[in-house]
Amino acid sequence: MASESNKMGLMGLTTVVTVNMMGSGIILLPSSLAQTGAISLLAWLVTAAGAMCIAYTFAKCGMYCNKDGGMSAYSAEAHGKSSFFIASYTYYVCLVISAVAIAVSAVGYLQAFFPWLKETPIHTFIGVIAILILTMVANFKGPKLTGQISTFTVWGIIIPVVGLSIIGWFWFSPTMFSEAWNPHNVSTIGAISSGIALTLWAFLGIESAGANSGAVENPQRNVPLAVMLATSFTAVVYIASTAVIQGIIPNAELASSSAPFGLVYAQMFNPMVGQVITALAVIACIGSLLGWQFTNAQVSRAAADIRLFPKIFGEVTKDNAPIKGMIIMLILELGLAVMTISPSLVKQFNVLVNLAVFINMVPYILSITGLEVILRNSKVSPSEYRNGAIIGTLAVLYSIYGVYACGQEAVFYGVIVTFIGYIFYGFIAGRDAQNEMMKS
Repeated sequence: MASESNKMGLMGLTTVVTVNMMGSGIILLPSSLAQTGAISLLAWLVTAAGAMCIAYTFAKCGMYCNKDGGMSAYSAEAHGKSSFFIASYTYYVCLVISAVAIAVSAVGYLQAFFPWLKETPIHTFIGVIAILILTMVANFKGPKLTGQISTFTVWGIIIPVVGLSIIGWFWFSPTMFSEAWNPHNVSTIGAISSGIALTLWAFLGIESAGANSGAVENPQRNVPLAVMLATSFTAVVYIASTAVIQGIIPNAELASSSAPFGLVYAQMFNPMVGQVITALAVIACIGSLLGWQFTNAQVSRAAADIRLFPKIFGEVTKDNAPIKGMIIMLILELGLAVMTISPSLVKQFNVLVNLAVFINMVPYILSITGLEVILRNSKVSPSEYRNGAIIGTLAVLYSIYGVYACGQEAVFYGVIVTFIGYIFYGFIAGRDAQNEMMKS
């Protein structure tokens, strides 16, 4: 355990959580939101409040539940062993979908350098699978290389996004923003719902907020506070950057762009600057993809270690890389890329995001509803329990709204994917029952 002098303070933890949260999730959102109009920016306000409730809840879970498994362990506190498996399974599926969505984002920005990629949907598909294979092979060398690359590349998107939210206002046109506000005359509630899943996507990863509580000074105070500060700052940057871009680029042009941040910097400065930003975005996507694929390999490996996933997912090389599990994951990613081929890259991205967000709400809701049991078992004060229960309930309600906002198609296929997980768990439960009979 780290000594008090070596522990992280409030600002240090806030910075870490902010960097973890801000990644490639924002990279295509301006184009996606522009398809509804600037009115969809109202979704950020709802999502920011919901994300803060989710972040606070996960911070509390991480502080008081020290069992391995993260969200899966939190859910098991209230719902038992089956929920541990379903949370792990759905999170694994969500990360597979997220990997393909990030690869689609990267291809969108690569099209500025390789126009061949946008000539046909098949060309785009070839680009997506090439990036998925490249990043997966890079993970074969184990966690050290992945960590070094991801820590560096994440700044390729953070710097342009934060920069745009600060300096972009010098180019901002109120008239253009007004024209982009509601070009399709949708209702306010409809506009908010259309953007909920997209904006929630940008905050995925918030579940890791409480993971560093053991290395933080006064974690009972600093972990929840850092999470709230980081989420607030991230929300401000997201809202500012996606709002200012609507007042610089005409709505129709923005809605059809596959590289919105490159486009806006080219408009603000010159095409060369736009190309530099586009290149940084590609690098950030690749680094983010490396990190997500590594995380998913570790999720499946941890589940295999406790015999909830097939043992092949837990087999590692001398570099501590579960390559066999990674190859299985790559096959699933490639299959999903085939199933979601679309003439519009932005449309393909939106389909993937809606499905990923719905499936990720399953472990979110399961784990968040474990907070009250965790707080009771930890014998916290009545006021702390009451605050946790209230904020946790708000987090669940927001998550349910996030499910609704994903749309019928995402919910339909997401429910099928979730139910398939129960088939797998039936075999696991049967195996465990047989083992118990043999012991007795």
